[in-house]
Amino acid sequence: MPAIDKPYSPASDENKAPILAVLAPLLAGVRSVLEIGSGTGQHAVHFARAMPSLTWQCSDRPEHLPGIGLWLAEARLPNLPAALPLDVDGPWPDGPYDAVYSANTAHIMSLPQVERMFDGVGRLLPEGAPFMLYGPFSDGGRHNSDSNARFDRMLRERDPLSGVRDLSDLRRFAAAAGLILEQDVPMPVNNRTLVWRRI
Repeated sequence: MPAIDKPYSPASDENKAPILAVLAPLLAGVRSVLEIGSGTGQHAVHFARAMPSLTWQCSDRPEHLPGIGLWLAEARLPNLPAALPLDVDGPWPDGPYDAVYSANTAHIMSLPQVERMFDGVGRLLPEGAPFMLYGPFSDGGRHNSDSNARFDRMLRERDPLSGVRDLSDLRRFAAAAGLILEQDVPMPVNNRTLVWRRI
């Protein structure tokens, strides 16, 4: 089997510090976090190193696990176990998890897959636990910047099932899954961190 290069995302490097600033107070006292769609694994390494008292569980579709594994192997952190396979269309891990985090996944998934992600999170989380979702979002069909509108067009031209997701849809999915929107935190480059809470 040919060797693979460790994947690298410049955006993950740029946004890891501002995201950590939002996550750290939310995760104080939390023991375990499931990350949906860990991508390269860069966020996981940064967050697990910064929050050594919690276990950060990566997950992604099987084809991304080898790249994540390279980051985890290099980091050698005791609170960063091997990544799990997770496709929102398939089986979910049993947990238990005290929180769920996902970054830049909702606009890549189809809308039904986003709904399945919320449903899975709602079934996985205990009462009072947070689901932290980072990325670009629209509200009432309106984008918060021209760049996000262009990004949405680009996504839909490349894959008509993808696109920047609207808060009206996410609130509907969340309500069905037993989640409420607790915080909507503006982030750099017109992104947001949405903090949902299991009720």
